[in-house]
Amino acid sequence: MSLSTVEERVRDAIGVRLFTVLAWVPERRALRRVHSSHPAEYPVGGEKTVEVAAGWLDKCVTAQEPYFGRDRAAVREIFADHELIEGLGCGSIINVPVIADGRTLGVLNILDAEGAYDDDAVVVAESLTPLAVSALLDLEKENR
Repeated sequence: MSLSTVEERVRDAIGVRLFTVLAWVPERRALRRVHSSHPAEYPVGGEKTVEVAAGWLDKCVTAQEPYFGRDRAAVREIFADHELIEGLGCGSIINVPVIADGRTLGVLNILDAEGAYDDDAVVVAESLTPLAVSALLDLEKENR
């Protein structure tokens, strides 16, 4: 399944204003953007290393747990690009790790207006992550 299709499924299930997919590159401890609903602001190929708080990386990538930023304050606390995020009308974020065989392949970043998501939306987002596994595995093979 393509990452565009994953975006459509997320949009249908819980709504999304900004959707990106980051592939985990463990040898560089970096996240490379491989899909973006807003390529002008968040181009494919961009990488994140220190732009996010270390605790976020430990939670999402290492511990393989979702991160739910309920409001703009939570987004500001974690993401250095919070002004751009807010400029796109986003103030709530769900980050869910994409996992295969116990290994983190990447992260789905799902953003919408402040108050758009709740704990139930996080559960739904987690349930959609398997849809991205094949696309991320394919990209991993291409980049070896």
